Amino acid sequence: MTVPVKPAAALLLVSLFSVGLGACGSTVSTGSFKGEAHEVAQAIANLQTDATARDEKKVCENDLASAVVKRLNGATGGCRQAIKNQLAEVDGFEVSVQSVQLGASATPRTATARVKSIYRGKPRSGTLSLVKEAGRWKVSSIG
Repeated sequence: MTVPVKPAAALLLVSLFSVGLGACGSTVSTGSFKGEAHEVAQAIANLQTDATARDEKKVCENDLASAVVKRLNGATGGCRQAIKNQLAEVDGFEVSVQSVQLGASATPRTATARVKSIYRGKPRSGTLSLVKEAGRWKVSSIG
């Protein structure tokens, strides 16, 4: 028996894709970032690419932190179905990474990215939290 998506996990998905990471048509610019900050911006770009391609498998396996995937896998259909459902709600809009703040040298490594998008003609801002897992930056939450 599976359980429905917990409100926190559902909120993450709705927020994640409404901020603009499921945007169609444009790519995230990563050129102004260097080093690990560039890697964080690139992880967001990868998420946008996978979401735009409607590739739920890649979003779950490559772009979301394991804790998020674990929560979503508790829902009917698991992570892939939850992502598919959210992507069906996304319109075309653009996203840009405004800034990246790396966490202290704690283990695991963390980062926060401020993102900005235009959604249905209105500017939207959000903050993504990322964690480095197995050498890759992955989205762990949105605030």
